[in-house]
Amino acid sequence: MNDITASPHKEIAEKTRALAGHSTVGTNDLDAAAAYYDKLLAVFGISRVLVQPGRAVYYGHRTLEFGVTKPFNGETAVAGNGTMVAFEARSRAQVDQAHATALEAGGSDEGAPGPRGPDGGDPYCAYFRDPEGNKFLVYRKGPDEV
Repeated sequence: MNDITASPHKEIAEKTRALAGHSTVGTNDLDAAAAYYDKLLAVFGISRVLVQPGRAVYYGHRTLEFGVTKPFNGETAVAGNGTMVAFEARSRAQVDQAHATALEAGGSDEGAPGPRGPDGGDPYCAYFRDPEGNKFLVYRKGPDEV
């Protein structure tokens, strides 16, 4: 079992905020999924940055950060067991808003917003699933951004 605190790359791990790239989830109904993510990602100020009609819709601030796609192999999209996408919020209020928006848009609750730390503190998290069963975490660790 690897422990990042024992890693020879601990110094790098502590300085790195995120990995470059993007995440995607699959869909069997691109139009419905795009409508859902239009609402949810607007909470983060994220909108569509690329649309491939009938294939995929990608979102981001200025560059591609998240996408919803029909499976390239043409088979049915399924949610992964143990798979989860996490979005970092700018504040605890944004965690609350994202969770509420996800549920109002047709998602299901997997864990109401609240502190998840061992002492009842950080991180502040909320969990939900989109209408096709993909699991998401929205979290805020540390003080709210100004």
